[in-house]
Amino acid sequence: MKIAQIAPLAESCPPRFYGGTERIVSHLTEELVRQGHEVTLFASGDTRTSAELVRCSDIALRLNPAVRDHVPYHVAMLDRVRALADRFDVLHFHIDILHFPLIRDFADRTVTTLHGRLDLPDLKPFYAAFADIPLVSISDDQRRPMPPVNWVGTVHHGLPRDLLPFNDRPKGGYLAFLGRISPEKRPDLAIAIAARTGLPLKIAAKIDKVDEAYWSEQIAPMVAATPNVTYLGEIGDAEKAEFLGNAAALLFPIDWPEPFGLVMIEAMACGTPVIAMRRGSVPEVIEHGVSGFIVDDVDQAVAAVGRLGLIHRSAVRAAFERRFTVERMAEDYVEIYRTLPGVKARSPLLYVAGGEPGLQVVA
Repeated sequence: MKIAQIAPLAESCPPRFYGGTERIVSHLTEELVRQGHEVTLFASGDTRTSAELVRCSDIALRLNPAVRDHVPYHVAMLDRVRALADRFDVLHFHIDILHFPLIRDFADRTVTTLHGRLDLPDLKPFYAAFADIPLVSISDDQRRPMPPVNWVGTVHHGLPRDLLPFNDRPKGGYLAFLGRISPEKRPDLAIAIAARTGLPLKIAAKIDKVDEAYWSEQIAPMVAATPNVTYLGEIGDAEKAEFLGNAAALLFPIDWPEPFGLVMIEAMACGTPVIAMRRGSVPEVIEHGVSGFIVDDVDQAVAAVGRLGLIHRSAVRAAFERRFTVERMAEDYVEIYRTLPGVKARSPLLYVAGGEPGLQVVA
């Protein structure tokens, strides 16, 4: 198939640091190319890909200090997408809502994966107005707040099997918190769990500008007052294998309707069990007693730390390989592409890509 992937421009594909959506778009794109599809990726100019790249900004917008507003860059990107739309059998959007008014006349060969939370009140009238646009959720729980819309599937995220190596002999003996410092991620609960268990806690997380006050007023004082807690800052992919692989467990004490939680399957790929609050997608991702423990409060999380010896790291890795590989994710999406009515009417389903894929750039 001739497939367009349209990524957010906040981060490159893959991102240098934090960036779950762009990371998934990158993995999906590379796997689709590997499977023989002709893929064009609309993304930032510092993206690394074996697909054809349409550069829509010089670098990732978050890394450009001159950028104040991301919207104009995305609107310009969508103008290019629309100009090139007839080249593709399927256009797969990962940028939330900006493109909806522009794809009305070819929506039947598009799919939009919703990567964020959908419980915000302003979203309901929007999605009700565009109820025909084909949508994909990244967990079944993510759908709960939505009005009736055109869901065409749920596709859980997946990762390359060799991205994060399995570690059967972790050396750290610490608990890990990885992701973002924000009230909904509840790093304060991770600190409370560590304080009660006595195990070291290492926090590797970015701090967005909107959360700087939360960090300085609430979390930084807790870190300073808890001797067994260390804040490491934001880490990249190269450091994740050691950080997650050597942890006794990943703490995921969220307090919001998490749409998926990529860090959970990153930990699972390393064989590291996950202790997670029963929120959002968690019961869909974690198999209680197999890949970790699902808990309802801090007391249960502390008890779960004491039961980590019951979890076999090989079983955690096996759960990852059974459910969360990039091959499975790509196959799920291709099956959805094939069901889109515009794809069936427009062209044959499959194209055979000739030769070895290499980096191509459309200026």
